[in-house]
Amino acid sequence: MLSVVVGPWRGAPVVLRNAEVLHDAASTMKMAVLAAVYRSGLDLEAAVPVVNRFTSAVGGSYGNAREWDSDPEPWQLLDAGPASSPASSPNMAEAPASAPLRWLAERMITHSSNLATNLCLAQVGRPAVAEAWRQANATRSSSPRGIEDFPARDAGVHNRVTALDLVRLLESLEPELLALLERNTWRVDLAAGLPPGTRIGFKNGWCPGVRHCAAVVHPEDSAPYALAVCYTGPLASGHDEIDPAAGLLARISARVWDRRHELAR
Repeated sequence: MLSVVVGPWRGAPVVLRNAEVLHDAASTMKMAVLAAVYRSGLDLEAAVPVVNRFTSAVGGSYGNAREWDSDPEPWQLLDAGPASSPASSPNMAEAPASAPLRWLAERMITHSSNLATNLCLAQVGRPAVAEAWRQANATRSSSPRGIEDFPARDAGVHNRVTALDLVRLLESLEPELLALLERNTWRVDLAAGLPPGTRIGFKNGWCPGVRHCAAVVHPEDSAPYALAVCYTGPLASGHDEIDPAAGLLARISARVWDRRHELAR
């Protein structure tokens, strides 16, 4: 299934292909967590203990798998504290290593850290993330569980998005958050289809069977435009970069770029 939405930035979409079909969210849901963190009123410089045990949306607990995470740095902090050892006692005097909430939110976006995402989600709570979707006027998308909350997934609790809601979420973000999206280091899929050096703020997500990306592109010679592509199918290998589905998204991005002057009209 391929879903595509294209339109002038904060304007009416001009391309709507399967725009409201639901897809597994993968890491695109991290934009909603980001919005929840920055709107929470929490001290972004506050130290957050780096642990790998989280409360499931259906009760009980779960943790992240290091080998499925694309960012090693939060795990290095985890290794530095007693919480990295399953045998550690909760009564140990030594506290886990910690990191500022702002840093965790940034790693969640710039390096797509799964561990940082769940640490941020634990700070703000799932209702705050639901409110971020509501404020974006999303009609079908939701993020009711954390990354790798498999007990919840097995119970039928799923993070799902549509291409149209991803554009709505992107357009609802504050300038500071849009600027953070421009620092995304995973410049594959939509970013790979643009001329080198093109300004783009985006968040992508991938896992086996899924490759998505939502972006705002700022050409130097025309007005900015929004583009979201969600793909679910066998082309998505789940690899970070060597992924046929990422190539598909890059080709779509290149075609939209070629017609960028028409979008403003």
